[in-house]
Amino acid sequence: MSQSQNNETKVLVLSLLITGAVLGGGAWWFLQGQGESGEGGTSTTTTTVTPTQGNTDATQRLSSGDRILLSDLSSPAKQAGVSAIAAGNYTEAVTQLEQALQQNRNDPEALIYLNNARIGNNPAHTIAVSAPINTSANVAKEILRGVAQAQNEVNAAGGINNMPLKVVIASDDDDPQVAQQIAAQLGQNGDVLGVVGHFSSSTSLAAAEVYQEQGLTMISPTSTAVELSSKGNYIYRTVPSDRFAGSALAAYQLEGLNLQKAAVFFNSGSDYSKSLKNVFTTDIFSKGGEVVAEYDFNAANFNASQVVEEAINQGAEALMLVPSANLDLALQVIQVNEGRLPILAGDNAYNPQILELGGRNAVGMVVAIPWHILANPGAAFPQAASQLWGGEVSWRTAMAYDAAVALIGAIAVDPSRTGVQEALTASDFQAQGAANNISFLPSGDRNQAAQLVEVQPGNRTQFNYEFVPVNNQ
Repeated sequence: MSQSQNNETKVLVLSLLITGAVLGGGAWWFLQGQGESGEGGTSTTTTTVTPTQGNTDATQRLSSGDRILLSDLSSPAKQAGVSAIAAGNYTEAVTQLEQALQQNRNDPEALIYLNNARIGNNPAHTIAVSAPINTSANVAKEILRGVAQAQNEVNAAGGINNMPLKVVIASDDDDPQVAQQIAAQLGQNGDVLGVVGHFSSSTSLAAAEVYQEQGLTMISPTSTAVELSSKGNYIYRTVPSDRFAGSALAAYQLEGLNLQKAAVFFNSGSDYSKSLKNVFTTDIFSKGGEVVAEYDFNAANFNASQVVEEAINQGAEALMLVPSANLDLALQVIQVNEGRLPILAGDNAYNPQILELGGRNAVGMVVAIPWHILANPGAAFPQAASQLWGGEVSWRTAMAYDAAVALIGAIAVDPSRTGVQEALTASDFQAQGAANNISFLPSGDRNQAAQLVEVQPGNRTQFNYEFVPVNNQ
């Protein structure tokens, strides 16, 4: 059998595996033994559960405790708690939500609602968090866990200057239009002092325009597109920009691997993918390297077997993968490459599918991410997170925690919308984050380098492979 035919067979087999794989998605191994089936079943009583998918009324997509947005984490106790909040019976709500958390300790929505119920009608500072609850539930849970942990910690310590923190949750479907509607609604709510969100770069870019007009600070924990840096002085992020990640990957190829020629695989339909691809290629060229070819995952005629062989024939010494959220084609590239060329990738590749379906062919693959739990094992955050949630947490949880902590620190300086923005922009602003101090550049970008991790055999996951920090980055 020829190499091409052999690769075609591998792609077919992999496609069948992808189709048949049942993966938890965003939370993956981080909450070991607490996957979708262990996070609480949906009750047959649904009167207090308000589905928001397809709902264009932004007010129905917001909740500080009067409706359940994460419907897959519903339970009788949680529903009773939500009903009690809606009725203004906060004592009963606290009792029911405490019971709900005893049954399912890693439900971030329940913890946020519990802390809100403890506040009741008393004065409080308010922030919001917007996440793709209906379309990417596990990602939403990761983000909400970070915010919930920050709220829980500050309120347990007495609040912000003796005033507790209240959190409003928004469900935006990772849809730019919906996100703009939510941003407008939050902007009209004078109590909201800042927003943690949104998820993807496309959604954050759309919402940023509204937040800037409203004078309401947005801190994205996950949006990396370089373009976000120019959206205004009310727009921030705790995740490092693609400028940091792309530069780190280019430097690793040229200096760490001592390889000059790369082939780049990207998705032209993704702002994130185009942004990271552009930074990487610019850095490779500016430092004397070469990009021998670019391949678009979004092309109708994309053929992994064909393009990998073509890249090798054109002299590529490394493959740079910048997939969007759908990793199917990136996994095909990994499979047909068979470890022949080193692989670099953006943070979307930091995913359990890479470990489960990439397997041995993914060993040595280097991915740029914002944070890794093993990079700073002595930090307080991962230990506190493990105790609170019953397992390890992801970088999205860490970056959402940092976004909430940054808002808390700014509110402590001046609890007004203008004051929050000015505090975050101040050259001496610092807050203790998940691993490092949080500070921002004038652009609103996080002043922090990317963390490089690589796939290696290991037993920290159920797949016999894991991501570990690169030692010589």
